[in-house]
Amino acid sequence: MIWLFKDDWEAACQRLEAWWEGELIDRCVVLVTAPRDEAARRKKPKPHGDIREWWLDVEYRINEAEAEFRSTFYGGEAFPIFFPNLGPGIAAAYMGVQPVFAEETVWFDQAPIIDNWEDRQPITLDENNQWWQVTKELTQGSLARSENRWITAITDLGGGLDLVASLRGIKSLLMDLIDHPDAVKQLSEEIQHVWFRCFDELNRMIHQSMVATSSWMPIWCKGTWYPLQCDCSAMISPGMFEEFVLPGLQEQCRQLDYSIYHWDGPGQIPHLDLLLSIPELTGIQWTPGDGNPRVDSPKWYPLYKRIQDAGKNLVLLDTPPRGIERLLKELSPKGLLIQTHVDSEEEARSLLKEVGRSFRD
Repeated sequence: MIWLFKDDWEAACQRLEAWWEGELIDRCVVLVTAPRDEAARRKKPKPHGDIREWWLDVEYRINEAEAEFRSTFYGGEAFPIFFPNLGPGIAAAYMGVQPVFAEETVWFDQAPIIDNWEDRQPITLDENNQWWQVTKELTQGSLARSENRWITAITDLGGGLDLVASLRGIKSLLMDLIDHPDAVKQLSEEIQHVWFRCFDELNRMIHQSMVATSSWMPIWCKGTWYPLQCDCSAMISPGMFEEFVLPGLQEQCRQLDYSIYHWDGPGQIPHLDLLLSIPELTGIQWTPGDGNPRVDSPKWYPLYKRIQDAGKNLVLLDTPPRGIERLLKELSPKGLLIQTHVDSEEEARSLLKEVGRSFRD
């Protein structure tokens, strides 16, 4: 059990199980983290070697995560989660794209591996691919060390058309949507097959050790779930979204127990009705994007209400603590999940009391 880093995990699990089903126990779901009291803190291990070695050193990555767990207070429905991060959309590397390691993230080589459609080879998963092997080593290493003290997440595999863009190049892809639509659809189907092979294997590994999983979106789930996305859809019309993106999303939603769409930035707002039309989609997570008002801004309230009125869960990550009170007044607690970070355990516990009180008053 996760008793070492979280003593109220049973209540948190119950509240999240209800949330996934669109039900409400006593309040909305709140994930709040804070630094633990000074006496409980642990120093993080120091990085060694170059940046690439840091990313690929399984023992160091897990030691670093455990140090973070020990120094963090997990309040409400927040859990300690090891995320085997190798960069957003790492599945592109499983299919031949070369990763470029930076201190805070991983980029992918901009040189496309599909230069033309006429003589390309079918896309498959190479089981011996280095990055696929590292992903499994990170996942298995976390499972072996955790002893159910923390959750092991599934890595960020990426979205379907985003992966097409990684393999083909975004500029070429945007032209291909007009000039070679059938070729794009065929490649998308091949990538979807690889995506599910990777997801299913990682999911099996995790569920052999624990009855829970998560992702880069730090939400505990007893069943099978994943964040779905298509960041490059900000560059296409709703008509193209319906033709090239929606079918893949529908298939993913049908095969997963639960799914949350990562709705990223104002460029994706025109696609909301299409997203809400997917019966199996559990919910939507809104990211305003750089330079825009944060998730607590009243500017986004009409969008939130459209999502809730459609019966979908609403996920708001990185919410400023000062904006939570107004969100609670404006939105339904049913299906609402708010994630935030505060400066101390005392502040986190006080926030949770205030949230609970708001639903009793």
